[in-house]
Amino acid sequence: MHTSPGRRARSGYRIAIAAYLGTADTFDQSVADFALTYADRTTSDHAALSAAIAAGVVTAAPGE
Repeated sequence: MHTSPGRRARSGYRIAIAAYLGTADTFDQSVADFALTYADRTTSDHAALSAAIAAGVVTAAPGE
């Protein structure tokens, strides 16, 4: 079943989640740290893929 984001945001779950997380920024910091780590990993993965393409190890076609 698909529920729109707006409907979920108005549900009682947001209150329960907010109460569970509390007022500390621990969760916020964890999500931010994850996002930065993920971005770094994506950048390094792309560099490795680009190097493999340049070395002829992987074949790639633009726009596909």
